[in-house]
This record gives sequence, C-alpha cells and structure tokens, in this order.
Amino acid sequence: MSDKKNSNNLKLFFIKLSAVTFSIIIILNVTYNLIFADKLESFNKILRLNEKENIEFIKNKIRSEISSGLEKEKLLNEEDKILIYKFYKKIKKEFDEIEK
Repeated sequence: MSDKKNSNNLKLFFIKLSAVTFSIIIILNVTYNLIFADKLESFNKILRLNEKENIEFIKNKIRSEISSGLEKEKLLNEEDKILIYKFYKKIKKEFDEIEK
C-alpha cells in the first residue's frame, strides 16, 4: 500500500513539475515576443548597414533629428554642456601634449 501511495505521489510530482516547467517556458516566450522582439528588430536594422535601403533610412533619420534639434532654442542641458566641455578640455590637453 505504501509503495502504491509513493508511486502516485511521484507521478503527481512529475506531472506538476512538467506543468510548471511548461508554464514558465510559455511565460518567457510571451515576454520575449512582447517586450524584446520589437527592440531587437530595430537593433538588427542598424546592424544591417551594408544594405542601401538601411543606409538611406539611417541618413534620413539623422537628418530629421538634426533638423528638429536645430529648431530648439537650447540644444544641450547644463549637465551635458559641462560634460562635453570637460571632455573637450581633456582632448585639447592631449593634443597639446602631442605638439610638444
């Protein structure tokens, strides 16, 4: 009787285990498709820069972003200005060291 009960418990355990595993796989698959697939598709477009169509798309996107940026009164916020200025000074210092 005890062996039969253990056998039934073991079968029940494996059925539950396989159901939980299958559920986790389904949840991960749906999450991947809903959240990451669109982002990965746009990332793959960027990586395929050898195709003329993608090169034209990237060029047009850059042009439109530059145009919309030029229409703004301020291009950079204060934090970005300070960061770029410090970067510029550091590069300038390194170039001055080259000339010496």
